[in-house]
Amino acid sequence: MRVITGSARGRRLKELEGMETRPTTDRVKEGLFSALQFDIEGRRVLDLFAGTGQLGIECLSRGAASAVFVDRRADAVKLIRENLRITDLQDKAQVVAGDSVEYLKSVRQPFDIILLDPPYQAGLLEPVIAHIITFDILSPHGIIVAEHPAGMSLPGVSAPYRLHKNYRYGKIGLTIFRRGGDQEN
Repeated sequence: MRVITGSARGRRLKELEGMETRPTTDRVKEGLFSALQFDIEGRRVLDLFAGTGQLGIECLSRGAASAVFVDRRADAVKLIRENLRITDLQDKAQVVAGDSVEYLKSVRQPFDIILLDPPYQAGLLEPVIAHIITFDILSPHGIIVAEHPAGMSLPGVSAPYRLHKNYRYGKIGLTIFRRGGDQEN
């Protein structure tokens, strides 16, 4: 698992042992960042269910202003910090040990990009998207990227949110939602 491009290009990231964490495959990661390539620079990123931190680290390497990584597992939090040191990106990052849904309830500033890759069997994706919309923590023109099993359909969203695009990479699906701009009076 390597950083694809940017300031940390080619750096090898460490992975968690065991089967509990499923890192995003290179093919999916390349497709994701191809879709986001012009939307990352200078943006504030939230990597929920961060695992190894590879998606948020890729954003930082590509010029994101900052990233917050959230994971409940102590070994994942430790590994994210180590991967940030390996890539020399720790100064732009905050690592939070804790429950992702509880974190969403405490957020006070909006994010520009929110990356969601929860454990597939946990049933967390729909409630987390609902929390993001309810608490409105995505900035105007912000992006939510959700990784999920390819056969899964995510529920519809209401304005100012909209489904932007669905992608399929074998057994993996990516759904991108975008938030419209705030209406001016």
